[in-house]
Amino acid sequence: MSEGEKPLRKKMGLGRGLDALLGEVSLDRSASRVAGGGEPAAIGTAQPTDGVSTIAVADIHPNPAQPRRHFSEESLQELAASLKRHGLIQPILVRPHGGGYQIVAGERRWRAAQKAQLHQIKAVVRELSDEETLEIALIENIQRQDLNPIEEADAYRKLCDDFGHSQSELAAIVEKSRSHVANMMRLLELPTLVRELVIEGKLSMGHARALLGSDDCARLAAVVVKQGLSVRQTEALVRRSRVQEGKAPKPRIQQGSNNDADIRAVEQHLGDLLGLKVKIAHKGQGGAGAVTFEYRSLDQLDMLCQRLTGEQF
Repeated sequence: MSEGEKPLRKKMGLGRGLDALLGEVSLDRSASRVAGGGEPAAIGTAQPTDGVSTIAVADIHPNPAQPRRHFSEESLQELAASLKRHGLIQPILVRPHGGGYQIVAGERRWRAAQKAQLHQIKAVVRELSDEETLEIALIENIQRQDLNPIEEADAYRKLCDDFGHSQSELAAIVEKSRSHVANMMRLLELPTLVRELVIEGKLSMGHARALLGSDDCARLAAVVVKQGLSVRQTEALVRRSRVQEGKAPKPRIQQGSNNDADIRAVEQHLGDLLGLKVKIAHKGQGGAGAVTFEYRSLDQLDMLCQRLTGEQF
């Protein structure tokens, strides 16, 4: 990124997602009204602006680096029906590109608009670099829970490979723990067949993590899908397979108090499931203790509350 782009990156605040960008638009439009004594001037579709523009659907094209690759046809049809009745409520985010506009966030809404045969769509236009575009798209999809684990892992890898981000930097950008980012990226070590099962939703991230490192990963994955095994049953299946292969892990050496390897394993497991840093303070064998969850945003706190109360997440 050039020196001239640094102020823009600071202004964007890349941890905030599309909602925050739209909030900036509202402030910009309000300021325009105050300064001019009324409504802002009409916005042309050919020039980028900080406000909301109406742009021809045909002038917008998707970003080939978009993290999300899979769109439910049924979901698109439902959204298209809604757009026909009510129109587009939340604008998409685009950037000027190639004589038209490239989608930064909102490709699903754009696809649905095409199905609804809309000729124009509301959009916020921003000047963004390739790095900022990928980061915002990743953040937006994670906030909306739109990515499957493999898509999320691919986006992390691209940010690392193309823009030199460390796992710690990525964790700060997406407001997840570093271990969450590391474990997501490890999913890319799975065979292609197993990754496809994760993409199709036939295997969860928990199943995939249990299968990691197995020499017979693809065969075991097929067994898991066919028998509908739970994550715990999958872990047991992998252990039995390793015993049969003569690769059973050595028994853990029990250590005392907070250095106990089992406690650390539980911390790691909970942290990976929640995407949060988890600390367990165990006061000894048979004793009491405390579990601490560290969150970085109110969204993460809300997610934790949903998990703990059993609400759908």
